[in-house]
Amino acid sequence: MPATSRVARVAIVGLGLIGSSIARAVTARLPGVAVTGYDAKDAVRAEARALGLCDTIVDDAAAAAADADLVILAVPVGRMADAAAAIAPGLKPQAIISDVGSSKAGVAAALAKALPDHAVIPAHPVAGTENSGPAAGFATLFEGRWCIVTPPASAPQDAVTAVTSFWEALGARVETMDAAHHDMVLAVTSHLPHLIAYTIVGTASELEEVTESEVIKYSAGGFRDFTRIAASDPVMWRDVFLANKDAVLATLQRFNEDLTVLQQAIRRGDGARLEDWFTRTRAIRRSIIEQGQDDAAPDFGRKH
Repeated sequence: MPATSRVARVAIVGLGLIGSSIARAVTARLPGVAVTGYDAKDAVRAEARALGLCDTIVDDAAAAAADADLVILAVPVGRMADAAAAIAPGLKPQAIISDVGSSKAGVAAALAKALPDHAVIPAHPVAGTENSGPAAGFATLFEGRWCIVTPPASAPQDAVTAVTSFWEALGARVETMDAAHHDMVLAVTSHLPHLIAYTIVGTASELEEVTESEVIKYSAGGFRDFTRIAASDPVMWRDVFLANKDAVLATLQRFNEDLTVLQQAIRRGDGARLEDWFTRTRAIRRSIIEQGQDDAAPDFGRKH
């Protein structure tokens, strides 16, 4: 496979949902590429070994990076700098370092500072579930999903091509984007929805005491969907909100303004305004389905 000829060995640092899915996808789609894995938690490494997740699981980050052509940091964005420092002693000069973080500008700066002599090509596969851990991953997670690559202006083109080709080989659709623009886009499409979900579920938790279990007992589909999002890894999302705080706060401000408009429409009985708003937003959902980013199965394909 010429597109990935530069990458014969991949090291994955962090073996949660995304890291374990990368390992499985490489095994399934790039059988000639060797995979070495490492996780800072002893229990996660033991579980990964039991699952046969990688060709080799090692107990040291630098050892994982040794001889790797591509090192992928699949750790919370708040731990990227530490992870980069840990792999540094094992890196060969031509190694490419990438990541899977949901915010990019801060991560790019941290990795560049920690590894000034290496090609750093940040990336973000826009895929995932609410589950975590080595057992949660699956080889098809990235198929048909977007992976956004945010190389710095000084990045070697061959390294950018190698990372792009790697993700395409795993089944992803790849887009190249400026890091700051990525962070604003994802603040709208991912970060703010998670913040809203955490807020709604937290509010319901407080009301649960008042309604004597009725919030959970009578959960409708809308609330259930929020609880799914709110079940995501709390450490990962804590770090995302802190790392991308400027874009999140700007988007949150706009959301609050729009929420006020809807609040006023309800108070005034302005049904026309509400119907117009809901009609426009329904079109967004239809566009997502048309672009293959979800399907139109009733109740999101739930089995009853």
